[in-house]
Amino acid sequence: MAETTNVSNSLTVRVEFKNDSGMLGRLASEIGHLGGDIGAVDLVSVGDGLMVRDLTINTRDDDHANELIEGIRSLGGFTLLHHSDRTFLLHLGGKIEVVSRAPIRTRDDLSMAYTPGVARVCMAIHHRPEDAYSLTIKKNTVAVVTDGTAVLGLGDIGPAGAMPVMEGKCALFKEFAGVDAFPLALDTTDADAIVDTVSHLAPTFGGINLEDISAPRCFEIEERLQAKLDIPVFHDDQHGTAIVTLAPLINALRLVKKTPDELKVVFNGVGASGVAVSKIFMDYGVKNLIGCDRTGAIYRGRTENMNFMKQWYADHTNPNEEHGSLADVIEGADVFVGLSGPGVLTVPMVKKMNRDAVVFAMANPTPEIMPEKAAPHVRIMATGRSDYPNQINNVLAFPGVFRGALDARATVINDRMKHAAAEAIAGVIPATELHEDYIIPSVFNREVVKAVARAVSGAARETGVARRETKG
Repeated sequence: MAETTNVSNSLTVRVEFKNDSGMLGRLASEIGHLGGDIGAVDLVSVGDGLMVRDLTINTRDDDHANELIEGIRSLGGFTLLHHSDRTFLLHLGGKIEVVSRAPIRTRDDLSMAYTPGVARVCMAIHHRPEDAYSLTIKKNTVAVVTDGTAVLGLGDIGPAGAMPVMEGKCALFKEFAGVDAFPLALDTTDADAIVDTVSHLAPTFGGINLEDISAPRCFEIEERLQAKLDIPVFHDDQHGTAIVTLAPLINALRLVKKTPDELKVVFNGVGASGVAVSKIFMDYGVKNLIGCDRTGAIYRGRTENMNFMKQWYADHTNPNEEHGSLADVIEGADVFVGLSGPGVLTVPMVKKMNRDAVVFAMANPTPEIMPEKAAPHVRIMATGRSDYPNQINNVLAFPGVFRGALDARATVINDRMKHAAAEAIAGVIPATELHEDYIIPSVFNREVVKAVARAVSGAARETGVARRETKG
């Protein structure tokens, strides 16, 4: 159970009661006694000595919401007329739609937008395929592709179950970067079929965002698509997470006055995101990095619970060949990065870390350790949650990364572009404003996408993968 109320589990309840002094206060008091957090109270109607109010209430989870509903229902003098889940209401009918940019109101409009005029445009693209970037949606459209096997916090729930997440991703692309994105949930987990399907669909799109595909297949799928296509292929669970985790590390090191090469960094979770974050940290200069999974530390020679990516990990990390559990290898660590599950990092473990410890506990919705527990023992704390300071969220990266890649018409999103994105995110916070509770900007800071897009398009030009010159 989550430990705090949150808007993602919020209700609207419509309650009727006598229009007498103190009745609303009594209702609010009961809701507070049940642990609900009232966000708004709206008047619906008043008449015949009765009042109807709508109350918006944040709850902890579904069980808590049901307890609140039953508590209100059983309260004497009050009638629960209706209740609704605000998150489900937001999703009714889906979260995105297709809107025409070319009004078709007259015969002339129809003749130019469709037959016969469209044939001229089709033939122009046939003779010059690159004109698809200027004459179709390709220049500003990204496919968000999943098979639903590794949905954040939910696991393998299939393509239909994954669709609300993919729709949300598309909505964020549009809202933050003006990129048109479309969800493609594929009813197959076969790597060959996914590669073939995306390859066949690729002419429509300027980029491919892979999402929530389980490891280790995700590594192979991305690698094969990158080799096959001439547009960027970006697995956000890997590289988006890597970018938004490197950014706060850059700023955290400025505060604790440590350099990458002197750090001991311990990871818990070495799936797609854990491997990618480890790689970008190593490229940044981290030399002593240890990864843990359910079996414990990964080291050269380990044979239990291994796959080809964990073997790569064993060959390239843990230079001192430390063995044992997370509790063993956390001793003396400067940085902890959690990409695993709730509660795996304990207070006794945190106490064993080095001075000015930095903890990125990114499991959602419940992190590896709650900030309240870690705070007395660490210098800097970050999570993936929006209700605590220092939220590490991929929305800081992927909209700007694709905006910059599309603007440059890049063929790939390479390592230099990823590093440029992380540096840009970190740089949005002026040195004079850096603070332990402010090492990464808000996802609603509109300067982030602009800065990331400029940095990514610039890095694309510098590394020779841009097909279009961009300004800025």
